[in-house]
Amino acid sequence: MAEQDLANYNDTLLQTLLARKDWLEKSELVRMKDELRVYQSAFASLYHIYLKKKLINEDPYKQETKISELEVPETGTFIEAKRVEQLSIRLANYDNQLDFLVNFYQFGVDFLNLERIKRILGLVRYVDWINLSPDSQSHNTKAVAEITLQSKAGVDQIALSVIGESLTRLTKATTSVIAILKDLTAYYKESYKLNVRNAVTRGMSAADANTANIKKKFAAALPGTPFYQEFIEEIIREDYSKDGPAMKEAILKSLKLEDEKPKAAKPAVNFKATLMEGIQVIGGTNVTFSEIGAKIDENEAILENQKNGFWDKVRKLIKQMTNSEPDEVIYELQYMDPTKGVPVKEKINVHQFRGDMDKKAKILGNLTSGPATTKLSAMAEEQIITYLERNIRDVQFLHRTLSALDDYFKSKAPPAEREKIRGIKPELATIKNCIVRANQLRHEYSAQKEEEEQMKRLGISPGA
Repeated sequence: MAEQDLANYNDTLLQTLLARKDWLEKSELVRMKDELRVYQSAFASLYHIYLKKKLINEDPYKQETKISELEVPETGTFIEAKRVEQLSIRLANYDNQLDFLVNFYQFGVDFLNLERIKRILGLVRYVDWINLSPDSQSHNTKAVAEITLQSKAGVDQIALSVIGESLTRLTKATTSVIAILKDLTAYYKESYKLNVRNAVTRGMSAADANTANIKKKFAAALPGTPFYQEFIEEIIREDYSKDGPAMKEAILKSLKLEDEKPKAAKPAVNFKATLMEGIQVIGGTNVTFSEIGAKIDENEAILENQKNGFWDKVRKLIKQMTNSEPDEVIYELQYMDPTKGVPVKEKINVHQFRGDMDKKAKILGNLTSGPATTKLSAMAEEQIITYLERNIRDVQFLHRTLSALDDYFKSKAPPAEREKIRGIKPELATIKNCIVRANQLRHEYSAQKEEEEQMKRLGISPGA
């Protein structure tokens, strides 16, 4: 190919890549993060069901894991005798990696290079949710398919619905994320090849254009850049073979963004439906609070039994005979103040807290169906969002206190009794996911309302 033709192609490719980068940054990476958030939330729901059904064990080191870069957990085989142990470790690590990806990873074109794309793809394909089957050749997919089937045994309709919905969301999110990663890979590949053309092969004759010669010059011209032989071979074919012009034309066509078609009128946004979905999500924590309550009662009994000396028994007997109120049980809890970043100590009356939690759980349960839902639906949006925000705050307070209470039981139980203490980390994680989702819906409502108000101020009809 003539030198001028190559220069013209490079200029056109550069402009096409700049436009595509802008589109990826403003549209596709935003969408990918949303899809990954859905993916992570759906997996977390399944993960906590697996823990609750004791199909896997809780990893005691899970909360201590520090992650600085994405790593795909182990995918190799494991012996049947260590199946539960290995799967427990792998899924705990996987849950941590997804949390890091969604909450701490950068989603920018300049950050997500080909190596990082490979890592994200490895995480999304770690379990083949699209073809989840006990007959899978993938050890992880096979094992997860088996425990997913087991998790459906003996559960109520609500749990079955959660499992089914989670699997559907994982399948859809997997498909969406892989498609976006494919677009990203195409951008990076052509951007890489353009850099090589400008820094290494510019002015190189057809006789000299071979992999060995290019590799010799590569390290000095592009220090720190990986040498991808497959891409180098593509450059040679595109720039020096008779099929090159057609190949280049196909590349530009594949990268070019489609002209935006006139947008059809948007259907009116049902703002109230977004708020009511948030109400349903936060109301759904009631079952988890009930499960936690039973564990707290058992843990409190274990601690109180340590105080059953002779005079303790006499006092309890006298109170029973005189129908007196039982002694208050006061615990001093410690939690981290999220605004100041310092530990805070707080005393709670356990019996009073349990009573308040049961009342709140009952209120939350009424939000998922029945007269309370009908009454809320009839309210103005301002009233509903105020009610949603108040319940989110209440659930956040309970979550914080319960987390501190969980730590208290584990630290105060005598060593001989510590194994009897029932942890509530899986339940707390379930509640946290509900808080996150309810807050997302609240923010989504606010963003939609703000967009509508801006359009009105500009004199644009929201349905246009």
